[in-house]
Amino acid sequence: MASVEPAEIDIATLAQLTAAAANRHLLTALRALGHPDVRASHGYLLQHLINGDPTVSDLADQMRVTQQRASAQVRELEHLGYVTRRTDMADNRVRRISLTARGEDLIADGRHVRAQLNAVLIDAAGEDSVHTTAETLSRLLDAVGGAEQIRRRSAPLPED
Repeated sequence: MASVEPAEIDIATLAQLTAAAANRHLLTALRALGHPDVRASHGYLLQHLINGDPTVSDLADQMRVTQQRASAQVRELEHLGYVTRRTDMADNRVRRISLTARGEDLIADGRHVRAQLNAVLIDAAGEDSVHTTAETLSRLLDAVGGAEQIRRRSAPLPED
């Protein structure tokens, strides 16, 4: 089979392949930092807990998934020690989801490994090139109708 040079691939496919490889790299780094069971889809839920304590129903709406899928993700993250459920102070029928200290560590570690990867890229390609690439990918996202999902933090969950 003939080899393929990455620069010869269309930009959409190259972006997808690059994102998949970068995610594998980031997950490997997070696992080395003590998060052995973390998956890419966990980040999609955890981001909604950074600035609040939503209910499972809120999470399902925000992530645009069924309550069953959101609940399954919460159960998994709860089992792994990243989130906890607690009774709402105003209505004890309502259960809110919040980050645990371990969940906050995962968020901090995720930011750290992404910053490290970004620094490696800037060292390799230069800050202007990285900025131009980000602008180009943002324009591609606009062109295919995905930018608004990103703005709303409702991008579809990846298949794990």
